[in-house]
Amino acid sequence: MRKIVALLLALCLCVGIFAGCSNQNPGSGATTPKVENKPEMQTTVPVVGTVSAPKYVFLFIGDGMSYPQIQSTSDFLGALKDEDYFLAQPSLDDNQGATLDGPEYLNFMNFEAAGSAVTYDSNSFAPDSASTATSISTGRKTYSGTINVDVTGTETFETITEKVHGQLGMKVGIISSVNLNHATPAAFYAHQASRNNYYEIGEELVASGFEYFAGGGLKKTTGYDKENPLPNLYDLAKDAGYTVTFTNEEAAAINADSGKVILIDEYLADSDAMAYELDRTDDMWSLADYVEKGIEVLDNDKGFFMMCEGGKIDWACHANDAASTIRDTMAFADAIQVAMDFAKDHADETLIIVTGDHETGGLTIGFAGTDYDTYLTLLESQKISFQKFDDEYTAAYKENGTTFEEALADIEALFGLKAEGEEGDKLVLTAYELEQLRVAFEKSINGTETGEDAQAEYVMYGTYDPLSVTLTHILNNKSGISFTSYSHTGLPVAVLAEGVNAEVFNGYYDNTEIFYKLAEMLNVR
Repeated sequence: MRKIVALLLALCLCVGIFAGCSNQNPGSGATTPKVENKPEMQTTVPVVGTVSAPKYVFLFIGDGMSYPQIQSTSDFLGALKDEDYFLAQPSLDDNQGATLDGPEYLNFMNFEAAGSAVTYDSNSFAPDSASTATSISTGRKTYSGTINVDVTGTETFETITEKVHGQLGMKVGIISSVNLNHATPAAFYAHQASRNNYYEIGEELVASGFEYFAGGGLKKTTGYDKENPLPNLYDLAKDAGYTVTFTNEEAAAINADSGKVILIDEYLADSDAMAYELDRTDDMWSLADYVEKGIEVLDNDKGFFMMCEGGKIDWACHANDAASTIRDTMAFADAIQVAMDFAKDHADETLIIVTGDHETGGLTIGFAGTDYDTYLTLLESQKISFQKFDDEYTAAYKENGTTFEEALADIEALFGLKAEGEEGDKLVLTAYELEQLRVAFEKSINGTETGEDAQAEYVMYGTYDPLSVTLTHILNNKSGISFTSYSHTGLPVAVLAEGVNAEVFNGYYDNTEIFYKLAEMLNVR
């Protein structure tokens, strides 16, 4: 009898839940009106209620960061802390009763609100950063490669940052570990039919009047024709009243009285972006440093809106470099911690949102060659990013005529991979892996044909250097990590929120909803 009553109660509860869900926005808890979103797309505007608007808004976007990037970082940190990690692997005949301690949760994984956002755009289920960042910043869908312009290229969209800056007088800060006129940061101030219009995007950065830009350098600072350069973007910024810094010392001197500022990292690396966290030394500023300085510059009576992008998470995933991906995700969490510390003193005024624009690389925790086992601590053997290896080692090998056997010494020192070793050493290369590496070395250094057709070579190497990408693939796979792509995937991204109105970000919804939730609570139109 009790089982029958319990079943009836459960059925009633389910009916009530599904009845209550009709015509509601997931996570909002309220029936919401429809708002047209051209072309031929609609979204919903959530009703927040009578709660007060946040004075301080932090929007952290991990470019290319979805659940796999978050969880692999968490699992890696958990494995490092677990003294019995290797003993707990199920393949061992005698694990001596050892069990996994589990992941070490990143700070933002415990935020009070946890939602998921779908990332498709107007022409792809595996979209790019320009269109997905446009959806987050404006609530509109557009083509991949397009920034805040509709699919016809004729209608521009106003961003959430432009709205709060113009309508509320909030100060605005834009931070990125990659170029400040790259797609994701550009989506918060620029309007271009092509994300590759770097000079025009830079002009819009200057014209935005936003108070704080920091991180990577600008691309195409004098346009596209070297023989007929356009006015330097940094000079245009200075003429518009910006203080532009290029050293740590200059950046440290910036304060709340400095006015509008652009802080360019002193130690720019590949493509004039900040260095990968794996390559960063103590004398280099971190993403967290730029967030801390941004708070100092932006804090005022009317509040501020700060967007911070962890852009090199995406770049590392494109290259299938798991160790660099994890380290940059850790650096991203460090930057978020600065906002969390700020929020402790402004608990009733601060909203922190952490999300991604899309997933990159098809990162997976698990690999066919390790079955049910993972050996994530092996990733600690990698000492530098693929990019630094390309720039400093591969280039030297080509110049010096280095042999494969000579290069193996560097490979062991920098990636832990070795041709010989003790039995049971997971970092010893198998005959198959050693041959993979030898073929990649000959292709990279000597231009030797692999014997494979173009499609097979692309699957093996993508557009990356054969040697470094093979090194990371082998180390990834030995660790129990794999990638399916050198491009983006269609996975949903996490939306995690803490602070004022955080609860509205619960649920499963389209990425355009992030904009509408923010616009509604901040009362901007």
